[in-house]
Amino acid sequence: MRLRTLFLLILAFLGIWGVVLAQKPFKQYPGGQDGDVPLPPDWDKPAEWTVARLRYRDLGGGRFGGFGGFGGRRGFGREGAWGTDYPLGGRHLAEGLRRLTKVNAQSVEQVVELDATDDIFNWPFLYAVEVGRWTLNEKEGAQLRDFLNRGGFLMVDDFHGLDEWEVFAEGLHNVFPDKEIVDLDQSEAIFGILNQVDIKVQVPGYQYLRSGRTYERDSDPYPRWRAIKDDKGRIVVAICHNMDLGDAWEYSDDPRYPAEFAIVAHRVLQNYVTYDLSH
Repeated sequence: MRLRTLFLLILAFLGIWGVVLAQKPFKQYPGGQDGDVPLPPDWDKPAEWTVARLRYRDLGGGRFGGFGGFGGRRGFGREGAWGTDYPLGGRHLAEGLRRLTKVNAQSVEQVVELDATDDIFNWPFLYAVEVGRWTLNEKEGAQLRDFLNRGGFLMVDDFHGLDEWEVFAEGLHNVFPDKEIVDLDQSEAIFGILNQVDIKVQVPGYQYLRSGRTYERDSDPYPRWRAIKDDKGRIVVAICHNMDLGDAWEYSDDPRYPAEFAIVAHRVLQNYVTYDLSH
């Protein structure tokens, strides 16, 4: 009996140790668009919820291990398109959740990769930006599909126009080759689960202060709220096309950025997080 108990304790220890090893430590990448900024005082304080940001390879590869792509030429920073508004965007996202909801959000985001390790499975809410510039191969697509099928949630944001849509859709095809991207209408539960979100509102990026336009590409100037659903009807990929919610979160405390757009962006975030936690 004692041997059996000892054996079970060893198995439990090995299981816990395996989880600890699978979860990568926090790392801040200095090559993001915001540069190397100081960590918040509570960056290492444990929390119940953490947003993960997907670090992907830019279309065309690049000098920086495949992640830089054409980032250096397009103003994304050394890390490339995935690092747009990084790391301050994720920190404003977390601060907004903590202020406006009861979600105990960690003050820093976790950068994850589709690198065949188990790390991504520790962070169920995954956020990716500028996905009109990403590239996913079949192996990466299979891991992302596994993540989503296990209950993960992917939100994509800040990509614009028909050309970027085609690049995004091509990458997503390696994730779900047999699933259809659907348009969401106002009646979807995700738009009213906590706040009422008016999907006719197009949330622009900071460029709005210069251009006065809520859209960035003439080829498709309208907000597109789309998704991929699993076999039970649960949204697993929430697609925010022709809008820039990330900028709205980051600049919501800037008096120059219109409050009406920032309010919608925060409502969307709260709804998506609540939906992911409850579905």
